[in-house]
Amino acid sequence: MAGKLPRVFTFFIILFLGLNLTGCGDDRPEQIAKYQQLTTQRLAQLKSGLESQQLRNATLLQQYSDLLAKKSPDLAPLLRELALDSTTQGPMYQSLLRRNNDLSNAANFIDLDQQLAEAENVYQAADPSLFNDMLSDPVNVIADLSDGKLARVNSISREAAALANGNEDFGPGSQLVGNPSYGSWQSDSSGTSFWAWYGMYAMFSNIFQRPIRYDNWSSRRGYSYYNDVGRYRYTSPKQATAQNNTYQQTKKSFERQGKRFDSPYAKTKTGSTSLSRQSASAPKASTTTRTSSSKFRSSYSKTSSFRNSSSRTTRGISRGK
Repeated sequence: MAGKLPRVFTFFIILFLGLNLTGCGDDRPEQIAKYQQLTTQRLAQLKSGLESQQLRNATLLQQYSDLLAKKSPDLAPLLRELALDSTTQGPMYQSLLRRNNDLSNAANFIDLDQQLAEAENVYQAADPSLFNDMLSDPVNVIADLSDGKLARVNSISREAAALANGNEDFGPGSQLVGNPSYGSWQSDSSGTSFWAWYGMYAMFSNIFQRPIRYDNWSSRRGYSYYNDVGRYRYTSPKQATAQNNTYQQTKKSFERQGKRFDSPYAKTKTGSTSLSRQSASAPKASTTTRTSSSKFRSSYSKTSSFRNSSSRTTRGISRGK
């Protein structure tokens, strides 16, 4: 009888531990599914905001495009393409749709941590306030194309930015360089990376008059919302990996020459004048790339702010917040 007691005791310990392990299961898949559901709702809200012209910068983007097209008909095709971002057909909105759909397939991600991080990022990127801020880049591109006749938004002047950052003026459109919605970094036969525009945006090549090389742009770029504030949320994991690969390739090339090369995001540039509260509290762009070993702590547990934020986002956007 005495010999049976340890075995019975051991059985109950194993049973107790098993029940506790079951109760403490991995809830990340559930969180990912919940984020995806809420992002779908938020994208519908964003779509409504765009279609009803509730986003101030979307309205400005369309107005600026129409005004400049009348004065510079040769730019009309490019301006129409830029104005698409004021609609649900633009590359920014379409990118969020694709990324939200990609969350359904775990094979798109290194691990659950990366998948959950992406789920939160897409949810927050679909916030109309953040999206409104993101649209300041194409708005300011058109403002620069107008030679200053149209005012920049949420950004200091072109001249002031160059003075503050000591950057090179790469010309109108430079705010979009580095943003994977408009182009990508490609390598020539010598291994040098340069910016290649997508589709109609290739018209910028005629304006720039020379290719934008990654090594030159990295150290001399100016301020843009995407590169200095929004990259963390408006870049998919695959896009972030491609950006990091370009950086590592260039860094190794410099090291072979005995030179140092810093990431284009190592230093945040000066340039914003006003941002939404959501953008102002966003992590810096330099923290975009997550490794598979990184530990991700979701803000999903903050249920009150998580669930209520989407109901507050469109109020006040048209007032320029």
